[in-house]
Amino acid sequence: MKAMILAAGRGERMRPLTDRHPKPLLPVGREPLIGWHLRRLKEAGITEIVINHAWLGRQIEETLQDGAAYGASIAYSAEGEKGLETAGGIATALPLLGDEPFLVVNGDVLTDIDFTAAKQRAASLRSQRHLAHLWLVGNPEHNPSGDFALADSGMVRSTGESGGRMLTFSGIGVYDPALFADTPPHQAAKLAPLLRAAMDAGQVSGEAHSGLWLDVGTPERLAEADRLAQAW
Repeated sequence: MKAMILAAGRGERMRPLTDRHPKPLLPVGREPLIGWHLRRLKEAGITEIVINHAWLGRQIEETLQDGAAYGASIAYSAEGEKGLETAGGIATALPLLGDEPFLVVNGDVLTDIDFTAAKQRAASLRSQRHLAHLWLVGNPEHNPSGDFALADSGMVRSTGESGGRMLTFSGIGVYDPALFADTPPHQAAKLAPLLRAAMDAGQVSGEAHSGLWLDVGTPERLAEADRLAQAW
C-alpha cells in the first residue's frame, strides 16, 4: 500500500513562521512536523510515500531527500508555488500512487490514528464498492459544527439530516483512485465536493477516532503540538 502526505499548503495562518519555511518542516518536538507521519507510516509497514509540495517545496525535498533516513522511499509531486488544492494535488500524483487504494494524510496534523488499520480498510474498499474510508474526530473549537455525519452503520453522510452525529474530518482517509477519475491533473480542485457526491451515493465509510488529533494550523497549536510531542 502507498501513502500520500499532503504538504502543499501555504500556511497563511502560521505566518510569519511559514514565510521562510514550509509548514511541514516546522519543528514539533524532536522532528519536523512531517517527520512524525513518516515514522508512523514506517512503523505501520507503509514505506512507499508520495509527498506533494508547492510553497518553498524545494526545502522539503532537500530535507527529506529520498526518505532513506526514515526507512521510506519518497517520490515528490511538485505543484508550483500556488498549489492545486487537495483533489487537484491527488489527481496530479495518481501516476505515482498507482491503481490500488491508497492512504492520504494531511501534512499539518499531529495524530496517533492507526495507520496499520488503513491497510485493512484499503483491502476491503473495493469489495464493498466504496470509494473512500475516512477517519473523523470530535469537533474542535475552531470547527464546532463538524464536517460530515457518521451514521451507526459506519457510513459517512454529507449532512446530519439523514441521521448520525456531525464530526470533523481528520484529513486522513483511504481512497480508491476512481474517486478522482473525473478530476483533471494539474488543475486546482477541492476534495469536499467529490466526497459529498460519493457520500450521497452511499460510497463512503468511516470511523471515529477518540485519541490524539490536532490540527496544527496556527502558532498556538504548533506550540501545543510541540508540548504533546515531548511525551512521544
